[in-house]
Amino acid sequence: MTLSNNPRTRRRRLGVAAAAAGLLAALITAGPAGATPDPGDNPASPERVSQSEVRDAKRAIANGEIPGQDEIVHSDNIEHLANIPKDALPGTNSDLAFQGKYAFAGNYDGFRIFDISNPKAPKTVSQVLCPGSQNDISVSGNLLFLSTDSSRSDNSCASTSQSATNKDSWEGMKVFDISDKRNPKYVSAVETACGSHTHTLVPDRKNVYVYVSSYSPLAAFPDCQPPHDGISVIKVPKKAPQNAAVVGFPVLFPGEGPDGGGNPGGPTNPGVSKTTGCHDITVLPSKDLAAGACMGDGILFSIKDPERPKVIDRVQDNVNFAFWHSATFNQGAKKIVFTDELGGGGSATCNAEVGPNRGANGIYDIVGRGDKSKLEFRSYFKIPRHQASTENCVAHNGSVIPVRGKDLMVQAWYQGGISVWDFTNSSRPKEIGYFERGPISTTTLVGGGSWSAYYYNGYIYSNDMAKGFDVLKLNDRRTDPAKKVRLHELNVQTQPDYFDDDRDDDRWDD
Repeated sequence: MTLSNNPRTRRRRLGVAAAAAGLLAALITAGPAGATPDPGDNPASPERVSQSEVRDAKRAIANGEIPGQDEIVHSDNIEHLANIPKDALPGTNSDLAFQGKYAFAGNYDGFRIFDISNPKAPKTVSQVLCPGSQNDISVSGNLLFLSTDSSRSDNSCASTSQSATNKDSWEGMKVFDISDKRNPKYVSAVETACGSHTHTLVPDRKNVYVYVSSYSPLAAFPDCQPPHDGISVIKVPKKAPQNAAVVGFPVLFPGEGPDGGGNPGGPTNPGVSKTTGCHDITVLPSKDLAAGACMGDGILFSIKDPERPKVIDRVQDNVNFAFWHSATFNQGAKKIVFTDELGGGGSATCNAEVGPNRGANGIYDIVGRGDKSKLEFRSYFKIPRHQASTENCVAHNGSVIPVRGKDLMVQAWYQGGISVWDFTNSSRPKEIGYFERGPISTTTLVGGGSWSAYYYNGYIYSNDMAKGFDVLKLNDRRTDPAKKVRLHELNVQTQPDYFDDDRDDDRWDD
């Protein structure tokens, strides 16, 4: 275990506009033209920024406006307990899942299992080499699910990159048996159209359904054909995971023509991603609901029949949202926080030039009941701390902090760090805590920072793309009640109902 050489607490001042100016043209992108999702199988080489921006960043560090290179700063209510650097898996760290005393950390080269029974000293239990971006991860009982969203030569963990124009190429979902955490075993694989960028588990009595989100089809890709306006649904028998199979492809954006019925993107809506599938889906099984972040659209849909989800409402923001990335319900299912991954996670967007309403969260209230429910926009939230032009920073993965009567969330912002914020008042969200490192480089735009930051059983866990696995402790009277809430399992995109009595709410009766 290693801790920062300088883990001091310091309150940050907002950087001046000159120090914060970023170049939106400097993107780290992967995939077909027009797609700017998370970094791909082989992220682009770091890009140098202008000399004036280098001087501005160094001046901002000298003036205390941003942390120094790799320096750790945080608010008074957050304590940095541990950092575990990357080890045998050198690729980009990605998402997290939890079960009992274990944390499961995705990596573009495979996954890693930590024993977190002592949060101050996590221990590596096992590391599994199984390349295939982005290795989005979740767990259910003795099963672990791993997404592959890059075209591979076959479905094995020894596969190599292979063009998606080749019909024999493979992308999709891998399933592992983790009954022995020290020796996970690969048990099955299911190929899905356009691969699996992310996935979401929908629990059932005898089965686990997996909603597979993927996008960016191309006529030249035999297994990823346009319009690709829906999601793949995999049915996994709990007692026979080797029989996992796709059981449907529900269309969420019906429409005439080769492009389907989603957001057309540019040039109709300049700067907005064309909807060719979903990036991420969060389900709330206790309410039979799901929220989809689908490139150019945000949707609310019913999962009463998990094999045949039904869209209830759909929203767009063609002014400030470039790429609908993820979604989080508040407790009670009265609000949804959608995130906009402007620049695909590879750009410096947390600055004065971009402003507070782009690359931010959009908070929507859910009004009405059942199938007549509607999403109504209330406000944006973005971290108030400007970052250097060499720091990729934008809204990314986070989770609810379970406190009755409050809407609190912890969230990753790549090199913007980790933010704890309050959206109890949908129209006036505010940050109440933060943790961040200074820029990885002061001369080059390098991808890094926290990919996922989640609250689990009293602590915040973060998977930093470059720096490794972090554990934080939050001490604040506003969030302290959450320490009493304990879960056996947490996949954030399968959002739990933290308080049993909330299940009596008949809000979703038709």
